[in-house]
Amino acid sequence: MSGYQLFSQFYDNLTFNVDYSKRADYIQSVLSLYGHDWGLSLDLACGTGSLTVELKRRGVDIFGVDGSYDMLSQAMDKAYDEGLEMLFLCQQMENLDLYGTIDTCICTLDSLNHITDKAKLQRVFDRVALFMNEDGYFVFDVNTVYKHRHILANNTFVYDTDKVYCVWQNSLKENNIINIDLDLFEREGETYRRYSEHFKERAYEIDELTEMLSQSGFEVKAVYRDMSTDPLQADSDRAVFVARIREAINRE
Repeated sequence: MSGYQLFSQFYDNLTFNVDYSKRADYIQSVLSLYGHDWGLSLDLACGTGSLTVELKRRGVDIFGVDGSYDMLSQAMDKAYDEGLEMLFLCQQMENLDLYGTIDTCICTLDSLNHITDKAKLQRVFDRVALFMNEDGYFVFDVNTVYKHRHILANNTFVYDTDKVYCVWQNSLKENNIINIDLDLFEREGETYRRYSEHFKERAYEIDELTEMLSQSGFEVKAVYRDMSTDPLQADSDRAVFVARIREAINRE
């Protein structure tokens, strides 16, 4: 994912509305519904590590993977500030290569939408499945097709925070792909320094994702509305998938 080298400097400031404590509560409650013990857990595309650190603070044996050195640098700083010893690996999701197996994988805040090539997303699911222990769970969220078509669409959003002024411009393309252009203005005394970033996100149909997960050996247990255990609605902007590995892959 290009577009995060500079954006990483402002990511936390621009996602001030994300309550990571509540999101950790939510994921823990979802896994409890299925009687699943976290075990060794992976936060895939962990970004600046806010959720990873929150879960580690709660006693979850978790580590993070992200494709951006800049994001991970901030994640490591957060862990250090909390006095937590944590592992962070810099890897692209489709090239996930772990030292052992995991019991749980989470991937949040539309990280998988950044993969706009379907074959590449299939490889992500395949790689997660490869390192899953028997009865392992994969919980992730994605922006929905509805959100891309009716909320993000061709709209422009403006964010004015204490550190940065951001103009976020979207352009809806084929296959529910959104081209995102960011103009970031960092305050420097009485003036601003301007940066520009560009990246894409793609929304996938629910049935499409379910089939892809099945091909990787996962059984979809539920698809929820965001931060809820209610079924997904036609106008839901984010879908939460709860998937269980059907059978651990023989890695010999």
